[in-house]
Amino acid sequence: MTEAAGTSQRASTWTATRYASNGPVEIAYDRLAGSEGDPLLLVMGLAVSRFWWPAGLAQAFADRGFAVARYDQRDAGESTRMPDTGASNPFAALARKRGAYSSEDMTDDAIAVLDALGWERAHVFGASLGGIIAQRIALRHPDRVLSVVSAMAMPSDVSGIGGGRYVRFGLLAKLARAKFPEGRDGDIQLSLMLARELASPAYPFDENAAREWIERDVDSGPRDTKAQSRQVGAPWHGPKLRELRKPVLVLHGAQDPILRVRAARATARAIDGARLVILPGVGHDLPAPLWPEIAVEVRRLADRAGTAAR
Repeated sequence: MTEAAGTSQRASTWTATRYASNGPVEIAYDRLAGSEGDPLLLVMGLAVSRFWWPAGLAQAFADRGFAVARYDQRDAGESTRMPDTGASNPFAALARKRGAYSSEDMTDDAIAVLDALGWERAHVFGASLGGIIAQRIALRHPDRVLSVVSAMAMPSDVSGIGGGRYVRFGLLAKLARAKFPEGRDGDIQLSLMLARELASPAYPFDENAAREWIERDVDSGPRDTKAQSRQVGAPWHGPKLRELRKPVLVLHGAQDPILRVRAARATARAIDGARLVILPGVGHDLPAPLWPEIAVEVRRLADRAGTAAR
C-alpha cells in the first residue's frame, strides 16, 4: 500500500520498536501512540515491512475508537530473517510441497504480538498476503480474534499453483525484470516503482509524499525474492475457510493490478455472512481519500462483532 498524504503520515507517531518472541523468532512491532480503544492489529503483505501501513489510515482507525498496532511478519522488516533455503523464485515456491516454515508458524507470530501487547483478543486487518494470514489467524486461533478484514487478498484455502487463477502476472513479470543497483539507493528506487505501480488509477499518486516515507524507512523486502519465496511457500494445514465463524469484511480494488476481483468474491462467498466491498478505481492499495470510509466500515464490523459476542 502507498502513503498518499505526507502530512497525514507525519501527524501520527509510532512508539519505539519492540519485539515479541515466538520460540527463536523475534517479531518487531509498534503501536500508534495515543491510540486507545478496541485492539486492532495490522498485518502487512508479501515480504514488506510494517512501515508500508499509512499512518494516516492508522490515525483514521484511532479516530474511530481503536488502539492500533502493526508488526513485521517473519522474513520482513525488522523481524527475524529465516535461514536461506535456496529458493529465489516466488512462483516456483508456490508449487513446492514443503516450505521453510508453515503458515501456522506465521499465525503464531501474530499471537505472540498480541501476548506482548497484553491483548487477549483483537480485530485483525490484513492486506495482500497479510489478508490471507489474517484469515488463517482467525481459523487457527478463533479465541483470540474478534473480527477480520481481508483486503486485496486471495482466499486462504488456495494452495500451490491453484492461486494462479486469481493473479494478474503482467505487473509481477514487470517487477521481476526491473533492475536496480544494490544498496539503499536501489532499494528506494524499487520501492518507489512498486508503490507507483500498485497505486489506484482513479486517485493521484503523490510521489513526493511516497518518497519522504520510503526514504525514511528504507525496506529491502521488494527485492528480497528469497524471503518472498519462503513466505508464499509456507504451507497451510489448518481449517477450511468455510469454518471461519467471525464477522468478516472483504475489501478489494476494482482495478487491482495484481489480484483479480474474483479472489475477493471467492473469499466472501466461502465465509457465511461476510461483507464484500469492491472499491471503484482502486488498485492494490488503500488511497488516502478513502481512509475515512474504510475506517467507518471497520468500525461497523467491530460493532457487529461486539453485538455477536453479547
